Amino acid sequence: MTAHQAKADGDLLTRARTWLAEDPDPETREELSNLLAAAERGPGESSAAAWSELAERFSGTLQFGTAGLRGEMGAGPMRMNRAVVIRAAMGLASYLKRESGNGLVVIGYDARHNSEAFARDTAAVMIGQGLKAALLPGPLPTPVLAYAVRHFGAAAGVAVTASHNPPRDNGYKVYLGGSFGGSQIVPPHDAGIAAEIEAVGTLDEIPLAVEGWDVLSEAEALEPYLARAATVVDEHAPRDLAVVYTPMHGVGRGTFLAAFERAGFPAPVVVAAQGDPDPAFPTVSFPNPEEPGAMDLAFAAAAEHQPDLVIANDPDADRLAVAVHDPSAAGGADSGWRMLRGDEVGALLAAHLVAKGAKGTFATTIVSSSLLGRIAAAAGLGYEETLTGFKWLSRVDDLRYGFEEALGYCVDPDAVRDKDGVTAALLMAELAATLKSQGRTLQDLLDDLAATHGLHATDQLSVRVADLRVISDAMARLREHPPTRLAGLHVDSAEDLEAGSEALPPTDGLRYHLSGEGVTGARVVVRPSGTEPKLKCYLEVVVPVDSRAELGAARERAASLLAALKTDLGTAAGL
Repeated sequence: MTAHQAKADGDLLTRARTWLAEDPDPETREELSNLLAAAERGPGESSAAAWSELAERFSGTLQFGTAGLRGEMGAGPMRMNRAVVIRAAMGLASYLKRESGNGLVVIGYDARHNSEAFARDTAAVMIGQGLKAALLPGPLPTPVLAYAVRHFGAAAGVAVTASHNPPRDNGYKVYLGGSFGGSQIVPPHDAGIAAEIEAVGTLDEIPLAVEGWDVLSEAEALEPYLARAATVVDEHAPRDLAVVYTPMHGVGRGTFLAAFERAGFPAPVVVAAQGDPDPAFPTVSFPNPEEPGAMDLAFAAAAEHQPDLVIANDPDADRLAVAVHDPSAAGGADSGWRMLRGDEVGALLAAHLVAKGAKGTFATTIVSSSLLGRIAAAAGLGYEETLTGFKWLSRVDDLRYGFEEALGYCVDPDAVRDKDGVTAALLMAELAATLKSQGRTLQDLLDDLAATHGLHATDQLSVRVADLRVISDAMARLREHPPTRLAGLHVDSAEDLEAGSEALPPTDGLRYHLSGEGVTGARVVVRPSGTEPKLKCYLEVVVPVDSRAELGAARERAASLLAALKTDLGTAAGL
């Protein structure tokens, strides 16, 4: 071993032992103690693995950004644990005191491992810093927390959740109240909070209160949310609708069923195997309705009960997935059901809001379907595009409706300035029941939209990686050698979003606009995921439709183009 390596190993051991001495959690202390013991045991496979694990865990600190914190749970500064959360809470408290003085922080949490402990640690820090803190009454959907920030006039809110990430992960999402309206943080506030976290000294210097925070009752926290949620549907609209529902092992079931009952819809059939909160998510590889296989149990229940709709929430119930009966899928894994793309659900909800007389601005993200812009323009409504995420959508002026293709929908921004899978489900149920009363379906309305505005077909090339260098290499390759043709279409413009513009802040992404025979437009956006180790490529082609009789041919043309775009883009990116 070289002297340099010996010093590096010694520094690593010193950092790990210092962390161990401060760690307030017996479980992560034991985990780190075992790693240290294995590393110091001497040459051998287990020792080498322990050194590698220590080096990764102490290679830096989990960075606080516009998504707050999110990562794998475990010991060390690159993991989600009580020590990291206490430091984050201290940084947030310092920022709030500096920016807005003392105030209330409302704290919600999901049913993942350690979520309640992280929430209580946050409350203890806030009280210790002279702020007020209130915990939601138990594991509840993230939209309930977002609503509570506005309802209680809080200075900030914290949602302890990793949403639809794998079971080993957890996260820490921050909302700002006051003039920010209970929306997620964006720059420069994320950097301001991160700087305060960086300035935190030892954990011993952070006073942790043992009492003094409120634990809100359901009457105080959940009842107002449910009362407001029921108002998104019209009192006299049809209610005849049969639904199969899965909360995907998350916290949505109680709130979802109560909201449907309050709004007057028949009780949905719940997928029993996924009905109870379970942090292990035992029936799915990834607890995300978009992932292959995640909806299989819901489709099996649909084959048995023959509902009008299948509805799913992700584990913290801020996203909505919808599936419709599709005879062409009969006999396959989907048992005759087709999952609607997020862009399709977004367009359906928009069309329904227009029919209900909605006023204001409709907004979506640069990676979502441009069909929303056509719908808004036809209705004489404002339209805006933002960067990906509701942290940006929520800040659109005069926002009436916002959606992003990743199953996120904001249908009542005056109450929840974020995506909400419960109120969106109510609005979708109202639409489906209304169409059913007319002898029509959601697919019929999608056909109407295609015939009126052109067929806007979207798809996604999503590559999950074990090595993040694959993503950076792909982005570098595309920047150095931008494609000139994709799927036989000409690339009219190649825009590097990292440069920013008057309309958009800088972000790591690339956008291509394409043209060619048989399309009225096409668009590709490539970006690294902000929450998962994925490279995401968002594809859209717009095929003209002169009559409903041409829809079949238009869909075949669109499917062929999207498949070719995937292939050509993957080649261009070296994937």
